[in-house]
Amino acid sequence: MFDSVIGIDLGTSNILVYSKNKGLVVNEPSVIAVDKKTKKIVAVGSEARDMIGRVPDNITVIKPLSQGVISDFTMTEALLKYFIHSLKKKGFSKPRISICVPSGVTEVERRAVEDAAFGAGAKKVQIFEEPIAAAIGAGIDVSESCGRMVVDIGGGTTDVAVVSLGGIVICTSLKVAGNDLDQAVISFIRKQYNVVIGEATAERIKKEVGCVWDRPEVLSINITGRDLVTGLPKSLNIKSTETTIMFKEIANRMVDTIYSILEQTPPELAADILVGGIILTGGTSLLYGVDRLIKHRLDIDCILVDKPLESVVLGLISQ
Repeated sequence: MFDSVIGIDLGTSNILVYSKNKGLVVNEPSVIAVDKKTKKIVAVGSEARDMIGRVPDNITVIKPLSQGVISDFTMTEALLKYFIHSLKKKGFSKPRISICVPSGVTEVERRAVEDAAFGAGAKKVQIFEEPIAAAIGAGIDVSESCGRMVVDIGGGTTDVAVVSLGGIVICTSLKVAGNDLDQAVISFIRKQYNVVIGEATAERIKKEVGCVWDRPEVLSINITGRDLVTGLPKSLNIKSTETTIMFKEIANRMVDTIYSILEQTPPELAADILVGGIILTGGTSLLYGVDRLIKHRLDIDCILVDKPLESVVLGLISQ
């Protein structure tokens, strides 16, 4: 039986579990489906996500994390229990867990994450702040007396931090990220075309043609929604150029947050950032043009790490 440290990135959109012995063992959506009457778990992860908008009245599909923190403690614990139990089947004993929280969470929120992990069967729990874990996972030596800026754009939060000498010098957590981009897609299509689409369709648009900077070639995607006038299904063709309009306000808020942190950064560390660039991690940093938009607005190079979705969990295991 393996008795190693397990790193868990308990994200708003995805939960990732990493082990030194076995590598990435879980990468699933943070979604759980439950029978309302019996309270039994019907599905977890990808299977539960695929049920969104398709379930009968007796089943509810829950996203127990919102904006980087636990919004439904019972369901978060159930989610963790499910994946920890699946690890035991793969040869793990009662695990010691390192788990991350966004920068700026309250002590109550931090305690909720810790209690959920213990309730799920952890032998020992260590809590780390997301920016530090992301920086380490990106290959940065945070112990150096050199300022590095890390921008971790996930599903629920955008964490911006300047790290140096093993700690966070200044940071903030913007409660706007990938999920808000999905909602922006839904809102735009409703207003522009009088058509309602679901979250899964909005996410597909974001991933397949979405951008915050004009692409070299215009991409398009065919989708289907419900016409608000007739009530009937209606097909649409959405172009990538439309997504830059959909995402403009949210993208600008993210860049404004980075700008605000730079304004508050001590001059010596700001000079280091100008030389070393801004490190981008998190799944939403993969959205086309994020790095170009930041560089255009701030005139600072942006470096997208090799595995942006896994940076945090890799950093947890390295500590």
